[in-house]
Amino acid sequence: MGKVIVVTSGKGGVGKTTSTAALGAALARGGQRVVVVDFDVGLRNLDLVMGAERRVVFDLTNVVHGTAKLSEALLKDERLDALYLLPASRTRGKEALTEEGVARVISELRDQFDWVVCDSPAGIERGALLAMRFADEAIVVVNPEISSVRDSSRILGLVDTRPLKVETGGRLDKHLLITRFDPVRVARREMLSVDDVREVLPVPLLGIIPESEEVLRASNLGSPVTLCNAASAPARAYLAAARRLKGEDVPMTIPNDRKGLLDKLFGRRAA
Repeated sequence: MGKVIVVTSGKGGVGKTTSTAALGAALARGGQRVVVVDFDVGLRNLDLVMGAERRVVFDLTNVVHGTAKLSEALLKDERLDALYLLPASRTRGKEALTEEGVARVISELRDQFDWVVCDSPAGIERGALLAMRFADEAIVVVNPEISSVRDSSRILGLVDTRPLKVETGGRLDKHLLITRFDPVRVARREMLSVDDVREVLPVPLLGIIPESEEVLRASNLGSPVTLCNAASAPARAYLAAARRLKGEDVPMTIPNDRKGLLDKLFGRRAA
């Protein structure tokens, strides 16, 4: 029986889709069967980050409404045999998703995969609530900025009350993933520190992803950063986060600029 993870946030643009793809690929690299599911109906960006936009024929909404089989909508990654994508619709509204239909699809995915990683829309609208409804665990993605942290505090309240697991007496494990972390800006007090973020969001820390051009480069190439450049700083941070998600004891490190400065001094390309 697979584990369902929802990747969520209070505001858009914090890196949920990038993180879903990167973590999904990192988990699949270890040989476990992984499917990443796009719940952002009407926008649909996960297929772009995964490099599968030209292969989409059927989507999550089709499967929810029974106009396509799950096997017809699932797209196998062309780089990793264990990684799959279930895309969202670009033409339907979020009201097209029904709780009954989503429950059925998630149940089927649990039976076929070790990990079901759901890319949630930002905020508290219907798509976001359905994305977390059947989750076993939640990853709250936040930038070290006041607005992002504030909005994510409300999401934590929903994660603690709305999932079916909570309503039936269980507990949903939560993880905090800090993205776009820049130690130079933190030192200048232009950005919140890790301690600042955790003071407002007292959630176990899954990882700290440094700001890097490699993330944008990977997205533009249609590849999760953990596959595009596994040696880069953000890829290493995501790979470590995936290991923690599996229960491994991996030391947490706060990114610093020392390696980047050395690379610049000696003419090497920064990660």
